[in-house]
Amino acid sequence: MRARGGASVVVATENAGKLAEISAILSDLPVELCSLSDFDPVDFPEEGGDYAVNAIAKARAVAEELGSVAVADDSGLEVNALDGAPGPYSARYGGVDLSDDARVDHLLENLEGVPASRRAARFVCVAALVTPDGDVLGMRGECLGKILERPRGRSGFGYDPVFQPAGDERSMAELPAEEKNRVSHRGRAFRALFKAWLGPVEYDLTP
Repeated sequence: MRARGGASVVVATENAGKLAEISAILSDLPVELCSLSDFDPVDFPEEGGDYAVNAIAKARAVAEELGSVAVADDSGLEVNALDGAPGPYSARYGGVDLSDDARVDHLLENLEGVPASRRAARFVCVAALVTPDGDVLGMRGECLGKILERPRGRSGFGYDPVFQPAGDERSMAELPAEEKNRVSHRGRAFRALFKAWLGPVEYDLTP
């Protein structure tokens, strides 16, 4: 399951923020990323409660329908004080029609009164690659931190404004993109995935 230089890969997402982030993470690798918006709509299976199953299912749907190598990820925020919620349901937390800002507000409402000492959390990402022949490769990345009491920063998307990575005083949304991609769950998962797929290459793949 080895790629050749200049491999073309379809990213199985319609989330513009996520696509831009993945493109930046992999910008120094010999791959050409194609947006799902360049093709006819793909029917995705309903997502469940397992990151790996969700990511593989999305990548497989694109690989089978478009006949191309495809990558997908499933990511979530796990908050200790909420027993690991919202987890794989993070993108639908509080209702499928909520905006990112409304979803963040819903999270903070559920954590109202919880002290900083009990607001530990982590971002989790499983990135999967599926070929038209049915080969599957998956990698997991995590970023430890805590949930802030109020949003800070304008960069990123999703829960970034209320997530403070461990060892940093800034929220994820206050980090420059390059710095965020170096420490993020998605950056770690996708770098590991493409390192495994491409084999040894002359690029910096250190998380």
